[in-house]
Amino acid sequence: MAKTTNTCWVAFAAMIFVYSSVSGQKIPTRNEVEKLADSSYQEKKYQAATILYESLLKRTDFLAKRSTIMYNIACCLNLQGKKDSALIMLKQAIKTGYGNKTNLLADKDLATLHADPNWAPIIKSVKESKKILNTDPRKVRLITEDIHRFWKAYDKALKDTAHFKQIFKKEYFDKASKGMDDYMSLKVSSIDFFVDHIKLAPQYYKAIRKTSLQVDNFKSTFTNSFVRLKELYPAAKFPDVYFLIGAFTSGGTVSNTGLLIGVNQYCKSDGIPTDELSFGLKTRMGDFKYLPNIIAHELIHYQQDGLKEDTTTLSYVIREGMADMIGELISGNNANAALHDWANGKEKMIWRRFEKDMYYNRYGNWIANSQQATPDNLPDQGYWVGYQICKAYYDKSDDKNKAVNDMLNIKDYKAFYEKSGVAKLFQ
Repeated sequence: MAKTTNTCWVAFAAMIFVYSSVSGQKIPTRNEVEKLADSSYQEKKYQAATILYESLLKRTDFLAKRSTIMYNIACCLNLQGKKDSALIMLKQAIKTGYGNKTNLLADKDLATLHADPNWAPIIKSVKESKKILNTDPRKVRLITEDIHRFWKAYDKALKDTAHFKQIFKKEYFDKASKGMDDYMSLKVSSIDFFVDHIKLAPQYYKAIRKTSLQVDNFKSTFTNSFVRLKELYPAAKFPDVYFLIGAFTSGGTVSNTGLLIGVNQYCKSDGIPTDELSFGLKTRMGDFKYLPNIIAHELIHYQQDGLKEDTTTLSYVIREGMADMIGELISGNNANAALHDWANGKEKMIWRRFEKDMYYNRYGNWIANSQQATPDNLPDQGYWVGYQICKAYYDKSDDKNKAVNDMLNIKDYKAFYEKSGVAKLFQ
């Protein structure tokens, strides 16, 4: 039965691409293929997953994401008993940049390769991807070269619109910093997606150049927040910060390389046209003046290694709200001030809804849900909820530095929530 089911899935996976290309019907999006590949893998349909991951690889531009897909293919091949092919693919993944040696050694899906004479040399060849950190906030590098490269590519592309994508690939993506490649791998599906977004809003991008280039003038402000965190939390570690132009999929994220900031989402100001942007995209925008607060938010995420891994909605909102709350302490303002303004007068309603979800995995109801957004129901309300929990805990604590330390090392989210006493505030 398992063999028959697997065969059906192989046929189905192949059919998706062959039939779509021949018939002219809509080919599944990259995200749809990725979800199908991952679900096939989880359901142990390794042959189907291999086909899907291989097709996904052909549609993937960014190195960090390509290396992960290659790694997944290697696992699928090994689980089918194709050890030689698995070893070849694993070498390619490492050559492309896969650097998680800890996962490589612990992954049970590769366990049968450990006895192979090629295994030890492969492990030795891994260039481990570790967080690049220092303990001195004044030694942080603030890297803006990607912004400047974007505008050079943009100007060239406007003069030769027939080669828009090729120009951006050569002048922007091929010259990307490691931080930019990480950001694109984590948050942007493809160069095509990026280019389509830029073409979508010509007036917006024409207007934000001057604002985006002002990042260089804020470096001392960013450093002040880092110094303040060191005072509050002496164990703090400080990554480099990369500023770039993204595709409105994330204003900020983190990788082992550093803090990764999509500056184009923080160019909102008087005189900047936004008519070309959808309501969902507009909800992802912020005023440029809040950029120091965004960086402070992401800096707190970089300190959260001490948090227990958890899949409840409660844990997710605490992670994000904590970043806003401690970020506010060190930078002077909240990174999501507009959300807090909107929530005024709606606190009890929001809380009642949250209490129904808090112990389930309902991330999509509370975070990164701009596709569901309306003027009456803004996205990312989990940030506001998590902020309230963390602020209540902080306000009750006599030792404020200890409260910050407690937050960054939570092991029991339910106990932390109850100790905060926040629920009483919204009864």
